[in-house]
Amino acid sequence: MPLPRPAPGTAKWWVVGAVGIALGVAMSIYWGLHATVGLPTWQTVSYKVVDDRSVRVDFEVTNPGGTALTCTVQALAQDFSTVGTVRVAVPASGNERSEHRVTLRTTSRAVTGEVRTCE
Repeated sequence: MPLPRPAPGTAKWWVVGAVGIALGVAMSIYWGLHATVGLPTWQTVSYKVVDDRSVRVDFEVTNPGGTALTCTVQALAQDFSTVGTVRVAVPASGNERSEHRVTLRTTSRAVTGEVRTCE
């Protein structure tokens, strides 16, 4: 079964629509990359529940800008409530990637520890 042809005189609007969609996709990709390239990223490497009142978290920070950062590390209970939080200063350095270890004091037993943000 052949595809139906567009009505006579509407071909230019099909071209205008296709070009508009292509421009919209290109602008979305540009804005998405522009908003994320060069920003710091972080990753929780490991955590260990030391006892009922503390958690140790190991994490690494990739900072392409080389500026000083402050990372917020939190400990979570089994119901995902926050039972401990600490802000860690990450100094500016020439190295793009750095590893850190912090021990959080908690209000009750935590089941996990993670890096929440780095700003």
